[in-house]
Amino acid sequence: MILRVLLLAVVAFATASARAEDLVARDLFNGKDLSGWIDVNTSPETWSVRDGLLVCTGLPIGVMRSDRQYENFILEIEWRHMQPGGNSGVFLWCDAVAQERTRLPKGMEVQMLELDWVNQHKKKDGTLPPIAYVHGELFGAGGMTATPENPRGNRSKSVENRCKGVGQWNRYVVVAVDGNVKLSVNGKFVNGIRDASVRKGYLCLESEGKEIHFRKIRITELPGGLADESNTAPLIEEGL
Repeated sequence: MILRVLLLAVVAFATASARAEDLVARDLFNGKDLSGWIDVNTSPETWSVRDGLLVCTGLPIGVMRSDRQYENFILEIEWRHMQPGGNSGVFLWCDAVAQERTRLPKGMEVQMLELDWVNQHKKKDGTLPPIAYVHGELFGAGGMTATPENPRGNRSKSVENRCKGVGQWNRYVVVAVDGNVKLSVNGKFVNGIRDASVRKGYLCLESEGKEIHFRKIRITELPGGLADESNTAPLIEEGL
């Protein structure tokens, strides 16, 4: 019910002519294989399907991407880290290729860090990073710019921690419309960022050091909006 109300609100914002009944959620992961996803710079062993789950070993660092671009949408994704301090994320509106230095693409990252990450990455003075950094920080990576709603530098951090730890499932609902992103973590909206410099592109899942599992990855596409050639990620020939 909450998601349907959200859909209605987003549609009203995006276009007055769209009908809620025309919006259909579509699975991006079928629970059987990697159909619809293209490895960018990891390895054949990095991504696999096990017992209906999408399993990422975390090595090497890199991403796999969707086989097509998306503009305005609602993305639902469930994930769990399998090791303390795990690091991963989902990229929105991103390039099809990764940057050589970071091995990650230009795009909007929705952060997925395991709770113990802060304990493993103390500041030089011994203090811990804010726990809100762990779950759902939003930021433009690789040269994408955006305006954070709850700034931590040029990043937007969550207003409270709702993330669960090792082996426990977390659920993100990401609403992305015309360069603006709102994030719900485990049933509550806690973060947002706006005016992204890129508003249409690929989706990427990140491999960054430790094992992470994904499930129930689905997308509801919304009517197109303000994306044009100037703020769309470069297209790449399918299969490359």
